[in-house]
Amino acid sequence: MLMYMSARPELIKNFLKLVSPNSVYSRTEPFRHPETKTMRILVIEDDIDTASYIAKGLKEHGHAVDQANDGKDGLFMALENDYDIIILDRMLPALDGLSILKTLRSSGRQTPVIILSALGEVGDRVQGLKAGGDDYLVKPFAFSELLARIEVLSRRGDMKPDNSQLKVADLELDRLTHHVKRAGKPIDLQPREYLILEYLMQHAGQIVTRTMLLENVWDYHFDPQTNIIDVHISRLRNKIDKGFNPALLQTVRGAGYCLREAAVESQ
Repeated sequence: MLMYMSARPELIKNFLKLVSPNSVYSRTEPFRHPETKTMRILVIEDDIDTASYIAKGLKEHGHAVDQANDGKDGLFMALENDYDIIILDRMLPALDGLSILKTLRSSGRQTPVIILSALGEVGDRVQGLKAGGDDYLVKPFAFSELLARIEVLSRRGDMKPDNSQLKVADLELDRLTHHVKRAGKPIDLQPREYLILEYLMQHAGQIVTRTMLLENVWDYHFDPQTNIIDVHISRLRNKIDKGFNPALLQTVRGAGYCLREAAVESQ
């Protein structure tokens, strides 16, 4: 059961459309507000309605969202992937939220975490913050407040300097400002193109499969049987390689894609 206060009428209207059986929202590009910085966010929440509500709202604001519905899966995803922010429920099956937090911090992960919980007493909030939470939001809550808290954490710029700058040859990506340039020339990317490039640069020199892109950029855990990846890769290649030398984005026959300066067997 959803328990949200102060929700805007237009948000409720949009949400009802998104959860309808005929909705194709998950297969479309999210609308990106001009002032919004694209982030990759993990939502760990066992209530399917609540998790879907949060995910859809975040996607409306241009963010990429992964979801986990129990603590064990949530911890695995948080450790295996790089997220800008994690939204974490306290009471989860398999593994509770505070245990997830403690494991993340003990393993050196400093990803900002917003705890969501119906446990709203002062002692509960203090316990969550001491366990490693960066913020604590009590249910029921307004989505607008959650979004504001996400933006505050984003502005803090807690990302480690050695992780904020990605570079392959003369191609540079700043994860704090989301600026991309090659040979000093600014490159304007669409939100999805940026996420693809960021993922490829994080795995520079490695072969990135179509499945990896679908799961980590589109949040698809199935093959949509479309040329969506080919289209975006083609657009991205035109922006980062056309007019520059050498070409960095390689298509590896029968395997996937590789971003690196040295040539690989490609088609």
